[in-house]
Amino acid sequence: MSEDFYEVLGVSRDADEDEIKDAYREKATEYHPDVSDDPNAEEKFKQVKKAKEVLTDDQKRQAYDQMGHDRFEQADKRGGFDGGPGGAGGAGGMGGGPFGGMGGGGNMGGGMGDIFEQFFGGGGGGQRGRNRPQKGQDLRTRLDITLEDAFEGVQKQVSVRRPETCEDCDGEGHPPGTDSNTCPECNGQGQVTQTQQTPLGRVQQTQTCRRCGGEGEIYAETCSSCGGDGTVQREATLSVEVPAGIRDGQTLQMEREGAPGANGGPNGDLLIEIAVEEHPDFERQGDDLHHNYAISFPQATFGDTVEVPTVDGSVEMDVPKGTQSGETFRLKGKGMPRLRRRGQGDLYVQVQVVTPTEMNDEQREALEAFAEAGGEDVNVEQGFFEKIRNSI
Repeated sequence: MSEDFYEVLGVSRDADEDEIKDAYREKATEYHPDVSDDPNAEEKFKQVKKAKEVLTDDQKRQAYDQMGHDRFEQADKRGGFDGGPGGAGGAGGMGGGPFGGMGGGGNMGGGMGDIFEQFFGGGGGGQRGRNRPQKGQDLRTRLDITLEDAFEGVQKQVSVRRPETCEDCDGEGHPPGTDSNTCPECNGQGQVTQTQQTPLGRVQQTQTCRRCGGEGEIYAETCSSCGGDGTVQREATLSVEVPAGIRDGQTLQMEREGAPGANGGPNGDLLIEIAVEEHPDFERQGDDLHHNYAISFPQATFGDTVEVPTVDGSVEMDVPKGTQSGETFRLKGKGMPRLRRRGQGDLYVQVQVVTPTEMNDEQREALEAFAEAGGEDVNVEQGFFEKIRNSI
C-alpha cells in the first residue's frame, strides 16, 4: 500500500472533501480489522484513517501539499506543524518544529499563534480566528433493528432532537431592527484581552467577549422564540439506509445532519449507533450464525435429511447415521452478508439428540428388545433413554 495519502485513498490531488470522505468510507470498510481477511488490515486501516484526517483538514492538507509526504511525516513526529504559510519553514528558516518553525527572515510563523489559541483560547492568532467558520457539533442517537433487518439491509426512520437555526431571528438572537449599544465589556471589539503568566513567559490571552458573544453590541431585545441563543430544539425525522451485514454496535454517519455550524460553518454530523436485537433461533458471531437443532434418536441412529432454518428460509441438511448429540455441521454461505463486500458467512448447526419423555407400550417394548439385543441390562425403573440421558 502506497504511503502517499492521495494514493492511499485512491483519489486525485484536486479531489474535494466529499470525494475524500467517500473514498475513506470505502477503504475503511475494506480494511477494517473486524471484517478484513488481509493480514495487514490493521496497519492499512490506520493509514487510511490518517490520510482522511489530514486531507479533510484545510490547514494540514495545505502543509502536506507544500511539504510532501516525507517532510510532513517528519514534522508531525517532531511535535506537529502549522498548516499556514511559513509554518513549514520558509527560506532560511527552521521548519517542522513543535511550533511550526521560524519563517523566512526569522519571523515567527503562525504555529506559535495556533498553539496559544489551542491552549489559551486566543493569543497570537485569536483575532484572526474570531469569526472563523466552525463546524457544528456532532450528535448521536441509537437505532434498534432486527437480525432480519441486518441480513437484508433496510431503510429506517430515525428521530433525533437537535438544535436548528431559529427562523424568527435567522439565528441572530434578536428581532430584526432591534436597537443596540456598544458592549461596555469589550468596547465593541467582540473580544477581551488578558495577560497571563505561562511557562513560556507572559502571554496575552484573547477570548470572545462573554457578554456580547463576540458581536461587540448589546441588543435591547432578545428573540422570544430562541431566548437569544439563535437556535431552537426541534424533533427531526430522517430516513437512513442500513446496509446489509451491519453488526451490533457499529455506527452509521449522516453528514451535515447534526447541530448547525457557527459563522457560516457546516453543520455537524449525526452518528447513529446500531443495536441488533437478539434472535430466538440464531446466535451471531461476526458474519457467522449458530443454531441448535433437535433430532430424534432414530434420526441420529439411521441418518436423515432435515429442514434447517436460516435467516431467509429453510435449507436441507443431511444428518449422517450414527450422529452423536452435540455434533456441529457447517452450512457454507448460509450466514450473514459481509458488510459492503461479496459473500456471506457460514451457518453452524449443532444437533441435539432428544430423549422422549413419554412412550407408549409398543415403543417401550421395541426399545427394550433393542437394548436386550445389544446386551443391555434393562431395568424397568431406569429405562434405556434414561440411561442415555444420564450418560450425556
